[in-house]
Amino acid sequence: MPSPSWWVCSVAEKAKRLARVLRVRTMQLNLTQAEEARAAARVAEEIALRDRILNLAQAVSPVPTPSASAQTLGAAAHYREKLHATARVVEHRVAQADDGLTRARSATMAAKRDQSAVEKLLERAHAARALRELRALENAPPVRRPNRHDPC
Repeated sequence: MPSPSWWVCSVAEKAKRLARVLRVRTMQLNLTQAEEARAAARVAEEIALRDRILNLAQAVSPVPTPSASAQTLGAAAHYREKLHATARVVEHRVAQADDGLTRARSATMAAKRDQSAVEKLLERAHAARALRELRALENAPPVRRPNRHDPC
């Protein structure tokens, strides 16, 4: 079966193409790593928000004191319930952020695999080129050095 015309190219063209693909894959890897860092930062922000809300809810818990009225205790309990509802919403946001981080990590791993595969192909191409050059040198006719000391 004849190979397609786009596949038939010189070694230099293949090396140029592999170098270009490697640059693209490296850029994709950098972008996915940045996205993973943003996802990790989002998870940290959501966890910090959840912790602040829970600490605030604990600080607002109604404490019966002799000077506290029923209205004050009711207002504190109502505010605490609102904070707990907000904490449940934030828990959902933390779970979503964790899912986003998991997706970003898997995308980074896939990009790293792609980049590593291209690097291996490029190394293999360099090794094949070096082997071809070595064989060409082995098959070359011997070079005779001129005799510098001609007989007088």
